[in-house]
Amino acid sequence: MFAYVGCYTTPDRDGRGDGIHVYRVNGAGDAWTEIQVVGGLDNPSLFTFRRDQSVMYSVHGGRNLISAFAVDRAGGRLTLLNQMDCQGNNPVDCALDPSERFLVIGNYGSGALAVMPLKKDGGLMPVSQLVTLTGTPGPDPAHQTSSHPHAVIFDPSGQFVIVPDKGFDRTFFFRFDNGRLVPAPRGSIASKSGAAPRHTAFHASLPVLYVNNELDSTVTVFEWNPDSGHVREAQVIGTIPDGHDGRNTTAEIAASPCGRFLYVSNRGQDSVVLFHADPRTGHLTFAGYTPTGGRRPRFFTLDPKAERLYAANQDSDDITGFRIDSATGALSAMGVVARTGSPSAIGFVLAS
Repeated sequence: MFAYVGCYTTPDRDGRGDGIHVYRVNGAGDAWTEIQVVGGLDNPSLFTFRRDQSVMYSVHGGRNLISAFAVDRAGGRLTLLNQMDCQGNNPVDCALDPSERFLVIGNYGSGALAVMPLKKDGGLMPVSQLVTLTGTPGPDPAHQTSSHPHAVIFDPSGQFVIVPDKGFDRTFFFRFDNGRLVPAPRGSIASKSGAAPRHTAFHASLPVLYVNNELDSTVTVFEWNPDSGHVREAQVIGTIPDGHDGRNTTAEIAASPCGRFLYVSNRGQDSVVLFHADPRTGHLTFAGYTPTGGRRPRFFTLDPKAERLYAANQDSDDITGFRIDSATGALSAMGVVARTGSPSAIGFVLAS
């Protein structure tokens, strides 16, 4: 297995990294050996892969670019296919449509979504549609002065695109029709004022959508209607354990493929929180937390078999690993598996 780690590189991002680092991961998952550094990139962050893992896409924090890379499944190395202007500022996430002919991009800084057609080899073509989000900014004067779409995902059917907007305290819903974004009938749903929805994940088998709210450190559970793209708020639950004082913001969210566990990272408390999901409703119960062993876990992800969790600790410049108990979802630390400046994203590819 190969691991790909993106790093912040520029002073405006407090970057201490130098590009994308590629690692070969041993069978136990606790030893990562670096095999390539792709330099000359500004702030490569969240990665999106084709289903066959032959192409990887990266957004570039604080810039206006998307990059496409060919992935050598045998050796792990990356080769740049091309880069393209995403017609917006600070792209933070992107998602492939089910046909893998289009990439949908969330431009955090300019409050817009872009649709970018793709070549047959996975290379990027110029933006074909730009959609500006409209709404009312939230109350936080530092983080909510305008629209800030912070994630883009497709629902399990591939018909709808879900976009949590941190600046507008609102999650938007679009139907994806023949390469174009069309607002869903309901359009959007509001969060609590000042909550700042950030990232989102679907339950593995139930029609349930989870959204972590960055500024008030909560998770919202929505009942999802896969036919209409409507949602209904069913639960809001906190991520902060009793006894923690001081500032905290949530960052990443991931639902286990077994459907029983949900994980969310806390920055400030510097932990990964575990929730147990009700098998009938998907509603959550707080089940504990594990310190990441580093500072400011901006990102984490599960490995392809959901046997391990890896956290990118942005301020301590390291990746820490954890084994996942298959019965309880609890995490046990493996320690630091890699050190690199300002890590912001991790992706995995299985060796062919």
